[in-house]
Amino acid sequence: MADFTGLPRGEGRRIAVVASRFNETVTTRLAEGAVEALVRHGAAFGDVDVCWVPGAWELPIATRRVLASGRYDGVVAVGAVIRGETPHFEFVAGEAARGLAEASREFEAPVTLGLLTTDTLAQAEARAGGDHGNKGWDSAVALLEMLDLFDRIDPADDEGCDEDA
Repeated sequence: MADFTGLPRGEGRRIAVVASRFNETVTTRLAEGAVEALVRHGAAFGDVDVCWVPGAWELPIATRRVLASGRYDGVVAVGAVIRGETPHFEFVAGEAARGLAEASREFEAPVTLGLLTTDTLAQAEARAGGDHGNKGWDSAVALLEMLDLFDRIDPADDEGCDEDA
């Protein structure tokens, strides 16, 4: 039995970062972290596009459009939904995550979830370059790992993954 893990390789990749403008002080840092991670792992700066949408609710439809264009290998979706006094939080966060997962399945392309769901702005800031790192960066690295893993999968190979890729 072989054990396969994708590596964060950005060379030759075209990536879209789909980012929510709502809670912009947080989401700007998430998007910047994602772009920095992609470039630091070999993606050309010119091969990374950032698409801004109004809020987390719009992340799935923009991601679907990006993937339907055929120009991108995958999407890093970033946003921040911060709990308020109404159930709005649950609807937006849950539906955004579900929609992103559906887009990934439909287009058979990796879409990583850099959507923060926190109780407070301070918690979101801690995850956008603060004490808890930058989840935009983490999501970008996860995307590159998934793309590399997908490259290793050879449908014609009965063993499933190609170790030499």
